[in-house]
Amino acid sequence: MPSLTVVNAQRDVPYPAAPLTTGRVPGSPVGGGPVPGDPVRGGLAQELFTLKKDPLPPMARPRLLARLPHVLVVYAAVFFGSLTSTQLQDHYDVHDPSIVLLSLFTGFSLVIAMFRPIGAWWLGLLNAGFIAWVIRDHVGQGQAWPWTAIGPFSFAPLILLVALRVPPRVTIAVISVSVAAGAVAEGAFKPEKSRSSLLVALLVFGFAGLLGYALRAMRLARGQLVAQETMTEEERARRTLLEERSRIARELHDVVAHHMSVISIQAQVAPHLVENPSEELKENLAGIRQNALEALTELRRVLGVLRSEHPDDPANPHHPQPTLADLDGLVDNVRAAGLEVATEIAGIRRPLTPGSELTAYRIVQEALSNCLRHAPGSRVEVGIAYGPRELHLCVANSAPTRAAAPSPGAGHGLLGMRERAGMLGGELAAGPRPGGGYEVSAVLPMDLPGGAASGTDETEKPS
Repeated sequence: MPSLTVVNAQRDVPYPAAPLTTGRVPGSPVGGGPVPGDPVRGGLAQELFTLKKDPLPPMARPRLLARLPHVLVVYAAVFFGSLTSTQLQDHYDVHDPSIVLLSLFTGFSLVIAMFRPIGAWWLGLLNAGFIAWVIRDHVGQGQAWPWTAIGPFSFAPLILLVALRVPPRVTIAVISVSVAAGAVAEGAFKPEKSRSSLLVALLVFGFAGLLGYALRAMRLARGQLVAQETMTEEERARRTLLEERSRIARELHDVVAHHMSVISIQAQVAPHLVENPSEELKENLAGIRQNALEALTELRRVLGVLRSEHPDDPANPHHPQPTLADLDGLVDNVRAAGLEVATEIAGIRRPLTPGSELTAYRIVQEALSNCLRHAPGSRVEVGIAYGPRELHLCVANSAPTRAAAPSPGAGHGLLGMRERAGMLGGELAAGPRPGGGYEVSAVLPMDLPGGAASGTDETEKPS
């Protein structure tokens, strides 16, 4: 059995901390996953043949101009619809009644694009095809076809509105299909006197796609920033709350626990200061001491709740708390993980107060966890000794047989063990063993239920 004597209790030597292996900011996507504001999408074909609703988002700031993009789209719809009608009648000398309908669809497709961009793009492309077919017999010498002179510029807002809402690969596919449709029409039905408008269409569509991509990237980056700022604010508020709760816990520990301990001690000593005290006085003083001890126990539970970071923390009294009776299950789990663990219990095993049982269990648990992380392949010895007034704990491991995996630990577990022991008025020491390995040992006061230890009176130490 390892030594159960606490040495160098004023100083803890932590396990070497391994460097962090990732520089990822907490809360950021892992592995290039989707970012806030960028919904998970399907395949390319599914994206090109969809009527899914995808409303044009308003401007984030300033709020007075939130709907400015929608106003500009409506203005562009009216402008390009009127311009298309004028050009077809004046430049191509087309006076067919369908011109009015085609001009209306030119503007209508832009309005639809504010809500269903892909569906509006298909409508606009189909409308452009009808326009090319209607003007085919009216094309004069050197006039543009299949896109009219104004056609690429009236179609570009559709490309822009699509690029604002879809991934870049879909934008590239939309531009490619638009240009390819014009190329097929030109190859099959090009009038003899016309000139090609495909190069102009490609340049204009490409510029609109790049502009939409840039604006979309800015919007997504802004969404990520807002999400990160929100998370930072929540983290700051959470830490402020935890700091305040820790401050309250320290005040309770330093002031209330001290005075309750003094009351308990004074109530224990008072009968010895009075000559021939009456039985009634002894009973009252014993009741005062018992109430003080119970108040200390409840106070320790409250301190555990205040120091809990999460409501489902094991320190929460509403959850079942492990005790030393559960130690066998803990050791079995560690053995299943690959460590050789030997246990030895000395003295008469007896129940302690819930706070002492929980603290002892957590110290052994954290020490065994450190052995798993930092000393793979080592032999671990767990010793527990029940003394008349103190409980001795010791977890010692031999030198590891293989290198430990990188671990982000920074000694916080040792600090937590020391704090738990200190709350009960105990001591804890941790450091390397002379022959190699590591040892954690602790001494906790035997705070038995009812306030007595081994049937004798006990002087309560300040918590």
